[in-house]
Amino acid sequence: MDNNNTYRRLTRSRRDRKIAGVCGGIAQYLDIDPTVVRILFLLALICGLGFWAYIIVWIAAPEGE
Repeated sequence: MDNNNTYRRLTRSRRDRKIAGVCGGIAQYLDIDPTVVRILFLLALICGLGFWAYIIVWIAAPEGE
């Protein structure tokens, strides 16, 4: 087995945060602009799913760099 396999881990961002760093962490993980993730969370919030998704990721994802 190859021990050089690297994988990315979803963490909350310390550098790019507005509330808890969830959107910044997801943006780092997906390598996209955090504004896009924030807009998607806002749309999900309007639809009724964003609040719970944000809370779950806030609790589940450890704080990163």
